[in-house]
Amino acid sequence: MTDSRRLRRLVAGEETWFWSVSHRHPECREVLSLRREGGPTALRIVFREGPGRIVSGGYAWHDGLVGTAHGPDLNLHEPGVVRRLLDEAKARGLVREGRSDPEADGWPLLDAVAEGRAPE
Repeated sequence: MTDSRRLRRLVAGEETWFWSVSHRHPECREVLSLRREGGPTALRIVFREGPGRIVSGGYAWHDGLVGTAHGPDLNLHEPGVVRRLLDEAKARGLVREGRSDPEADGWPLLDAVAEGRAPE
């Protein structure tokens, strides 16, 4: 099993980002943390458990999986998913230059990112 909190590298156009995934308590949640190389710009995309919203907790789902009871799910350990989440967050103005660790609700991003997923 790999270390789910390890720092990974993602090249997105001209930018390099470092990212990791963690499961946090209280308020059971999955957190995707991104930090752009060479500066303070960072973002945390948070998926909190709630009615109809499922986050991995070590039970039936594997670490890093988020989804809805009757809809799509995403694996936050897949670089392509992370890239699409980052792109969607940027498109929505959630990534702010020079801001360190602003937090964004991941649920509004989930459907847009899942719809862009290539067919299996």
